[in-house]
Amino acid sequence: MADVTTQDAEKMSEEERRMMQEWEAMASEGEGAASESPASDDMAAAMGVDSGDAEAVSGRILNQAEIDSLLGFDGDGAGSEASGVMALVNAALVNYERLPMLDIVFDRLVRLMTTSLRNLTSDNVEVSLDQISTVRFGDYLNSIPLPAMLSIFKAEEWDNNGLIVVDSSLIYSVVDVLLGGRKGTPSIRVEGRPYTTIETRLVERMLNVTLSDMSTAFDPLSPVSFTLDRMETNPRFAALTQAGNACVLVRMRVDMGDRGGRIEILIPYATLEPIRELLLQMFMGEKFGRDSIWETHLTNELYQTDVELQAILGEKTVMLREMLSWQKGTVVMFNTKPTDQVEMRCGDFPMYLGPLGQKEGYIAVKIERYIPPEGES
Repeated sequence: MADVTTQDAEKMSEEERRMMQEWEAMASEGEGAASESPASDDMAAAMGVDSGDAEAVSGRILNQAEIDSLLGFDGDGAGSEASGVMALVNAALVNYERLPMLDIVFDRLVRLMTTSLRNLTSDNVEVSLDQISTVRFGDYLNSIPLPAMLSIFKAEEWDNNGLIVVDSSLIYSVVDVLLGGRKGTPSIRVEGRPYTTIETRLVERMLNVTLSDMSTAFDPLSPVSFTLDRMETNPRFAALTQAGNACVLVRMRVDMGDRGGRIEILIPYATLEPIRELLLQMFMGEKFGRDSIWETHLTNELYQTDVELQAILGEKTVMLREMLSWQKGTVVMFNTKPTDQVEMRCGDFPMYLGPLGQKEGYIAVKIERYIPPEGES
C-alpha cells in the first residue's frame, strides 16, 4: 500500500484512518497464512519452484504460462491427451465396437476386393484390413496427407454420402500396373503437379470396382447401391457433414508386389443410421432376444381364446329425465330398419357389419364386412 504523507494524514478523518488500519491488518494476516499453508508448497512444487521460494510464489500473481502448466496444458494452450477436458470431449464419440456387424461387412469387403483387383490388374494383389476406428470428420480432413484423391460416393437407398481417400503411393502403383509397368520395380512418384486425366480415369476404374464390392458386402444386411459421385483433390471440397460429427474410418492396405499404398473409407454415422439396428447384431440374422418357441405357443393359445361379440341392434340418445320416467311396459322406438346393417362389437371396438336375420328360432347376424380400426385404411 502506498505511503501516506503527514500532510495527507492530517486531512483524513478519524474514520478513514481506522479503515486503513483494518485493511493493513487483514493484508498482513493473509500473507502470513499463505506462507504457512501447505498449499503454497504444493503450488511451488507444481511450478518447479523450490520450497524455500514458496513464500515468494504465494505473494505474487501467476502469469498465463504458469496457470497453463498447473492445469495440464501445453505451451500453445492445447490440452494434453491425458487431459480430463479432452477425455470428456472424446467421450461423445460413438465407438464402432457398438456396431459388431461392421467387422464382418468389411472383412467380407477385403476378400471381395482381393479377387476383384486381381482380375482388374492381372497381378498378385493382396488387400488387408489395418484398422476400423471412430474419428471426427473435421479432424480426419485435416490429417489427410496430400496429394491424394478424395472420392465422394453416394448410397442410393440410404440417401447419404461417404468418402474414399486413395493416397499418392497407391495412385501411382495402380497407374503403373494398368499401363504395363515392370514387376518388381517400385512406381515412380512425381510430386508437385496435379493428377492427369489418364491417372484420374485409371483410379476411377479401381474405385468403381471397390464400390461394387462394398455394395456386395452390405447385401446380406441391406441391399444398397454405392455410386461414385465426384472426385476431388482439395479436402475443402469434400465436406460431407459437420466437422464435429462422428464417422467410421476403415483403413486398408493394398499390396501389389513391391508396390502398393493405402485406401481409406470414411462413412458418417448419419449414413449408417438406416441400418443401425442391423449393425447392432452380434451375428447375421440375430433376433435380439426374441423367443420363436414362445411366440408360436402364444399364437396358438390366442387362436383358441373365446371372444364375446355384441350385436348392436339399435342406438338412441335420450335425456336423463326422460329415461327416469320409464316404467314397465314403456315402448322405446328406434330408427333401425330390418334392411339396415347391424354392427358387431368386441368391447368398445367395432369389428364387423352384416344383415340381421333368423336361424333356428334365434336372431342371427351374417358377417359380411370387416371394420378396420381407426387410423388404418
